[in-house]
Amino acid sequence: MFRAPAPLYRVLALAEACSWTLLIAALVIRAVGGPAVAVTIGGGIHGFVFLSYGATAILVALNNRWGVGATALAVASAVIPYATIPTEMWLRRTGRLAGAWRLEATDDPRDRRPVDRLLRWFLRHAALLVALLVVAVVALYVVLLIVGPPGR
Repeated sequence: MFRAPAPLYRVLALAEACSWTLLIAALVIRAVGGPAVAVTIGGGIHGFVFLSYGATAILVALNNRWGVGATALAVASAVIPYATIPTEMWLRRTGRLAGAWRLEATDDPRDRRPVDRLLRWFLRHAALLVALLVVAVVALYVVLLIVGPPGR
């Protein structure tokens, strides 16, 4: 389905923006006297999508060899409501989302780095990569649920 990094990144950037809408709507519902569970549900969904977007941004950044600045901006954009959409547009416009998954080594000396070799191995074993990313996101999500909501 996601034969290139750009469509995957775009889907998660849009999902993150949609999850902000869900969270904000839940906060409004609670503020007007609705059930507080709306925030629990909306916040839970937003939190999971937030972590999934962050993992996707890092994966695409590694694959497309973004610098630290572009990577930090992509990850940090999830903190500001709806900022993932203009960030995705900027990344696409500047060519940072261009290209395919790097499954094979090239003549580029960076392809010999351990992180690049490991990335290629995982990209060639996509089901395992997805499973490990899901486990990592779920584990971090559970830890954050145990720690409690922000400001608590």
